[in-house]
Amino acid sequence: MARINLKPWRAVQRAEKQRQFIVAIAGFAILGLIYVLAVDRFIANAIDNQNYRNSYLQGEIATLDRKIQEIEKLREKRDQLIERMRVIQELQGNRPVIVHLFDELVRTIPDGVYFTKLDRKEELLSVQGKAESNNRISSLMRNLNASDWFEEPNLTSVKAKEEEGVSANDFDLTVKRSITTNGQEG
Repeated sequence: MARINLKPWRAVQRAEKQRQFIVAIAGFAILGLIYVLAVDRFIANAIDNQNYRNSYLQGEIATLDRKIQEIEKLREKRDQLIERMRVIQELQGNRPVIVHLFDELVRTIPDGVYFTKLDRKEELLSVQGKAESNNRISSLMRNLNASDWFEEPNLTSVKAKEEEGVSANDFDLTVKRSITTNGQEG
């Protein structure tokens, strides 16, 4: 039987397989490294893309915030203008009312009575005056009560005085202005 020494052949085979194994390991390491670098680049690009989107959105949000502030300022100006218009309309609407009140006061004053002071607080008119007699004060109160522009006359005080030989009565009275008169806000 022939003896063949296979050790050198096996050693060569083992060396070849070891070299193939090392090449395969190096190839897989290189492929793994390439894969990791590709995934890293992909993720970095995705992060950069998202950061760009975020910065774009933040810029748009800042623009919208400025527009919202402008809108709020415009709303405040609009509210101020509406309030001014309301005040002007109220003043324009009340202008003839004052004229009617004075006209009606003149119509209700009987002879021998005159006013020395008039005060108005909202709907209440306070009147101080002088009259020749108590009958004239009573006539004034009846006239005020009968008027469409006034209601609830109330005499608060009457004082008899003698001035330069002539007797006169000082009086204080209050009367409410009627809320609605002839279909107008009074």
